[in-house]
Amino acid sequence: MALDETLLNSAGHWAKPVLRFYGWTERAASFGYSQRFADVARMTSLRPLVRRPTGGGLAPHGADWTYSVVFPPGHWWYSLRAPESYKAVHEWIRDAFARLNVETELSPCGRKELPGQCFSGAEQHDVLWQGRKLAGAAQRRNQQGLLIQGSVQPPPIGLAKADWQKAMCDVAFEKWQVTWSVFEPDTPLNRRAEELARRKYALAEYNQRR
Repeated sequence: MALDETLLNSAGHWAKPVLRFYGWTERAASFGYSQRFADVARMTSLRPLVRRPTGGGLAPHGADWTYSVVFPPGHWWYSLRAPESYKAVHEWIRDAFARLNVETELSPCGRKELPGQCFSGAEQHDVLWQGRKLAGAAQRRNQQGLLIQGSVQPPPIGLAKADWQKAMCDVAFEKWQVTWSVFEPDTPLNRRAEELARRKYALAEYNQRR
């Protein structure tokens, strides 16, 4: 969470999108920036619970494939309205799965879910696989850029995470002519992320402040 927020706050410096894939070393759950901790704690037995810098509801983590993408203010994606951005990122995921011969679709409308729980139902434009929600996302926009955090959970059986990641990059090249290069966070960025983790995301008083 700290690295994602640091990338968001540095988006103007990099002046190009940054796509990050990551995973979890233990079972956990993240929850939206504006959610009440006491409500979230009653929804799941998963621990630890960490507050995201983006919105949305409760998302379990462990076996899922998680990603983030950051756009600087000058990028065309930054100018999209929130619903358009949400749809675009899930069309990207749908097309990546299509390259792997997995048929998915975007939810045409909202489907009732348990209050505050991202994957118990579906929002419009979520990614569905065999009728159930496969992928959801949350966003945060500020003057520095746009951050999208998303999760695919659990992924279809038999697929390799590395193949899906490659498919995501390949689709971006085909659709938007994105030429990817390996992003290596420099020392100042890593230090800012580590400091943010220590003074914010690792603290119970931050995660439990509502």
